[in-house]
Amino acid sequence: MNTSTTAGLWDRLTGIQAAPDQWLVIATGLAALVAVGPRPVWRLSRNAITIAHEGGHGLLALLTGRSLDGIRLHSDTSGVTVSRGKPTGLGMVLTAAAGYTAPSLLGLGGAALLSAHRITLLLWVATALLLAVLVMIRNAYGLLTVLVTGATFVLVSWLAPADVQAVFAYAVVWFLLLGGVRPVFELGAKRRGGGAPDSDADQLGRLTHVHPVVWLLLFHVVALCSLIGGGRWLLVL
Repeated sequence: MNTSTTAGLWDRLTGIQAAPDQWLVIATGLAALVAVGPRPVWRLSRNAITIAHEGGHGLLALLTGRSLDGIRLHSDTSGVTVSRGKPTGLGMVLTAAAGYTAPSLLGLGGAALLSAHRITLLLWVATALLLAVLVMIRNAYGLLTVLVTGATFVLVSWLAPADVQAVFAYAVVWFLLLGGVRPVFELGAKRRGGGAPDSDADQLGRLTHVHPVVWLLLFHVVALCSLIGGGRWLLVL
């Protein structure tokens, strides 16, 4: 690649892009709410949240020095991340805590980039993260899900006009912020019904000797605070 091409790519990556009109920002938020709300739609869209959830486990496993065996995503929108290493300690706690917090924190980070008008940077970072998850996938359904999601980001990043990229980026960030909230409430409902005995909250309870409800409350705090903070950035409030 010649110097001029490299410079052009760098300028494109680090450049500032115009935000969409306020009504479009609100419209993308409402569209994301529709994707998260009705159960039939959520059954499909939740796959994207599962990618972020399991990707969070995988990333923290690697960052804390654990050996990552792989990630599996299933058609019922569940997933599992398998890592090897010390079964207790801070690394295992951070790895277990990363799942339910990952979508919301990714949404918050995305909102920060959009508030700084870094739309292209957001899309490329998201694509890079999806590529990182892709190499961790160990089953066919997971591979297909991440490939389709990643291909969508690549096509929008490279082929779509700037205004379409902006609308897409805002919709994705709204979806992460809103989609990070619902699974935590679903987990709470399952636990009240006696289900999910090996959930992330329960694993954290056994690892830390802190009641799982406390960890569930932490997941709620992260999700709701990210939604409020990220929403304020997106709406420029």
